[in-house]
Amino acid sequence: MSISRRRLLALCRKESLQIVRDPSSILVAFIMPVVLLVVMGYAINLDVDHLRLGVWRADGGAPAIRFEQALRGSTALEVHGGASKEALLGSLERGEIRGLLVIDEGFSRALAGQGGSAPRIALLTDGSEPNTANFVTNYVQGIWQGWLLTEGKPRSQPVELRTRAWFNPALVSRNFLVPGSIAVVMTIIGALLTSLVVAREWERGTMEALLATPVTKAELLLSKLIPYYGLGIAAMFICLLFSVAVMGVPWRGSLAVLFLVTSLFLGSALGLGLFLSTVMRSQFNAAQAALTAAFLPAMMLSGFVFEIASMPPLLRAITHLIPARYFASSLQTLYQAGNVLSILLVNALCLLLLAGFWLALTARKTRRALE
Repeated sequence: MSISRRRLLALCRKESLQIVRDPSSILVAFIMPVVLLVVMGYAINLDVDHLRLGVWRADGGAPAIRFEQALRGSTALEVHGGASKEALLGSLERGEIRGLLVIDEGFSRALAGQGGSAPRIALLTDGSEPNTANFVTNYVQGIWQGWLLTEGKPRSQPVELRTRAWFNPALVSRNFLVPGSIAVVMTIIGALLTSLVVAREWERGTMEALLATPVTKAELLLSKLIPYYGLGIAAMFICLLFSVAVMGVPWRGSLAVLFLVTSLFLGSALGLGLFLSTVMRSQFNAAQAALTAAFLPAMMLSGFVFEIASMPPLLRAITHLIPARYFASSLQTLYQAGNVLSILLVNALCLLLLAGFWLALTARKTRRALE
């Protein structure tokens, strides 16, 4: 069946006017992305710093004092003293500090080779939070090794290891989390807004009048998709501008590639939302279904927060059906590495297949006449 350009433009104009006159659509499309980016970019922080470490120094020698000063000079640690070792142990039990470093008496003499034994320091950590305990241990060990170098003392390893992190040299978690957050935000925008459009027509009783016109199924679907596609593209570039200009996340990719990948992702997100709207016929039910079917998988199974390789085999298989997985991977690549075609082409192909699936399923479920 042919598509009338005149009817399609009229339907798109009608849908666009509904968007402009509906404050909630503008709120979801333009205000919510900025709010969510701020929350996810700043509240979710995988960088561990300012770890509270108690230090009890029983040795009054100059080397012991210098080592304590080295600990206090670290930005990763927040060093706390105490009236006694027992008081610091109590702080560790209450969770007020994450570790306790004890510099035993005789530390300075042993370091000078006068005590007949190695310098003795003891580190106690709060094992109720294993990851934090590991961070405390690694930071203290790193400071200890660096301090030995400044003191001119030999280290246990004769080889010096130099590390360099590519793509995110400062190892700032925000540079990784913000692109993933954008994928989640775009999922909400695409699926949530379109999940309401057809259901709204059914609830208001305007669908019957629309079906009485010569409008074809293709024209009806396109008139629902095109305005929200434009809204999604605008929201994507608002997210890009805000993340780079305000949050300071570096951008290394191509805007043309971003436009292409976003278009493919919106095809699947809008298709899913429109499918739910067609099936549910209730705005409340459609919105609930969109949040369950789109937001939760995008948050939990896209690799945005949880490493996909660490998931059980069944969940790893399910992630291949989540469009946000490929979109988040593409955004993280564009932000941090640039146009890495070996990654972007595979993601684009998967997004194309998923978009085709959801749009075809929506077209099949859309009814041209009332049941």
